[in-house]
Amino acid sequence: MPRENLIVNRIKGIGCAFRGAWLLIRTESSIQIQVVIACIMTVVGFYFEISQTEWILQIFAIALVLGVEGLNTAIEKMSDYIQPEFDEKIGFIKDISAGAVMLVSLAATIIGFIIYVPKII
Repeated sequence: MPRENLIVNRIKGIGCAFRGAWLLIRTESSIQIQVVIACIMTVVGFYFEISQTEWILQIFAIALVLGVEGLNTAIEKMSDYIQPEFDEKIGFIKDISAGAVMLVSLAATIIGFIIYVPKII
């Protein structure tokens, strides 16, 4: 069986990644809310004309929250698939992944305050 071209495999992988991101945004309310917040913060960044460094921090914070939320969703879906009934150990795993989302969301909020509070005041 001939091996597929490396470039063809990369293109297929990118297609799968886009499909996954689209499914995540289309089906998960928590991501939908965070995407709306990200859009609002982008508009606010243009309004306050934040610096290049502030843009980098803001984009990184947004990407981190969305990425960890995506991983949290994947962990929850996999856990539900493996064990559809209530299971204390699965609940523990889900709580840990939700806690990770909370930690990065808190850090992103702090970054937002550091960037915008001085501009508002």
